[in-house]
Amino acid sequence: MLNEKLNVSILDFGAVGDEKGLLTICEGEQDIPFIPKRVFYIYKSAADAVRGKHANKVTDFVLINVSGHSKVKIMDGKGNEIVYSLNRPNTGIYIPHMVWKEMYDFSADSVLLCLASEHYDPEEYIRDYDEFLEEVKKRDPYENKRTEG
Repeated sequence: MLNEKLNVSILDFGAVGDEKGLLTICEGEQDIPFIPKRVFYIYKSAADAVRGKHANKVTDFVLINVSGHSKVKIMDGKGNEIVYSLNRPNTGIYIPHMVWKEMYDFSADSVLLCLASEHYDPEEYIRDYDEFLEEVKKRDPYENKRTEG
């Protein structure tokens, strides 16, 4: 399901299995819209911790809580925001570049798997929200004219 304003979508990977257990498959350019170049996971975060708090200029992400649960708040810098609750290991969210993301409300057993479209480059991270808002304005001149006039 696509959130059209934020261009964020929920991804259901399904599960196959039998009495021995379940298997979820996630393939690049089939189940997610890119081939992952980087994979990392967040775990042992305190329930009151807020992770992320940044936007990326070029990197897209897919986030999957493979164990436990967490929440992800997405903001586009134009007044639109949405909160997703990730609580199933066969469901994730696709987050495009140039949206602000914050992950929080981690359960004690939370393992948040992050698939990234690009290799790590600290130069493409925007870690200040006001700087993010300025970058959004620069990238969308049509939106600026609508709100100014």
